Amino acid sequence: MLLLITACDKDMSVMLDNSATSNVGVTMIDSFTVKTSTIQLDNLPTQATGTLLVGKSNIQQVGSMESSAFFRIGFSDFTNDIPQGATFDSLNLVLKPNASRYYFGDTTVTQKINVHQVTETIETTSLSGGINNIATPIYVSGASIFSKQKFTYDSTPLGSVSFLPRIASMDSLSIKLSPTLGQDFFDLVINNDMRARSNENFQDYFKGLAIVPDTDNSLAIGFSDTVRVNINYSYTGADGFKKNGAKTLSIVQKDLQHNYIHYDRSETVFETLSLTNKEIATSATGGLTYLQAGTGVVAKMTFPSLQDFVRDDNISINKAELVIESASSGSNAAQSIPGSLMLFVANYDGIPTSYVRVPYATAAQQANFVPGNQTGRNGTYTFNMIEYLKILKSSDTYDQTSLYLSPLVGPATFSTLSTALIATENGAPKIKLNILYTKFK
Repeated sequence: MLLLITACDKDMSVMLDNSATSNVGVTMIDSFTVKTSTIQLDNLPTQATGTLLVGKSNIQQVGSMESSAFFRIGFSDFTNDIPQGATFDSLNLVLKPNASRYYFGDTTVTQKINVHQVTETIETTSLSGGINNIATPIYVSGASIFSKQKFTYDSTPLGSVSFLPRIASMDSLSIKLSPTLGQDFFDLVINNDMRARSNENFQDYFKGLAIVPDTDNSLAIGFSDTVRVNINYSYTGADGFKKNGAKTLSIVQKDLQHNYIHYDRSETVFETLSLTNKEIATSATGGLTYLQAGTGVVAKMTFPSLQDFVRDDNISINKAELVIESASSGSNAAQSIPGSLMLFVANYDGIPTSYVRVPYATAAQQANFVPGNQTGRNGTYTFNMIEYLKILKSSDTYDQTSLYLSPLVGPATFSTLSTALIATENGAPKIKLNILYTKFK
């Protein structure tokens, strides 16, 4: 017997095929409801991802996203190895694309990024349950820096660069910084100043750097956290010829590198979705829902009648799959949408406290994206739900919970803006729970 449950805001028909089940009793279920909504998660840890996510992008249906990168810099060694008589030349910041050469947005338009001096100490924050002892999200494992945290910085840029992004061939991006600041750094080193004798002292003096996209940008790029700030100098060698050298600073506390990610959903059906209004039903968005890495948007699913169905003692579940169709399909979709998704289990307060596992294992289950085609077939993500339903049948573990469809949790999630729009049909998301079961007399 095959039961097909589809996402909707009203009861939908269920199709049963009992052609091969003549030796068992069959009970017809008239309807089943799947309720869906869009959720804004809070407290997303975006530090220590290995990626400096910098830029802006826009999706017409859901609005714009913007990310700036914050980090401390310091010396890898404190030796004054600058030759005597050397003179300061310039200060520059060198960025390299991250290993995956991640980007999101329009690569055909010139982009501009600005570098600012941070004026506030970059540090982590610890969450507590508060007076109501609310659970901490499963994706927060300790003191963190969250995506909503913006550290103050000097409004005047230390330097800027405009460039046409050629992601596949880009080796590095060099940004010339303030010569006044560069001279100060140079003088600290050659004078053996206390501020250049330890990174603790240096960071009391210089809090860090922020890389901020320009207002008109249309692309977000993932840069590696292996950055260099070069204090460039020149000197006369023993042979009488002019020579060049550099003293390099880098990110010496990568656990404090942080991406500040924010959004603007004005003039979209998600305009009111925010940290103060964390849920919008798909009945208010024309059936549209989506999920987005970085900003923490997930799709919520509840199955009001599912528990009663699976707890029928005469029902045995043989196979169960949750299939989500994405409106993004074809050969270009892989760059912009998550390659894999997972399912959080959220408690009564809407806090993700666990996840749907690989059946009969402990790891979080991942549903890989299967691309659609150019002839109209949507891309899909498919989850094996057999263990989830058996737990739902035999225990109260999932009582008063809901499922959140989300990009994978981890550095890859919190350092991208990858987005999946769920396909719609007849004003409802194309989400199906297919259950193969046996009904005993």
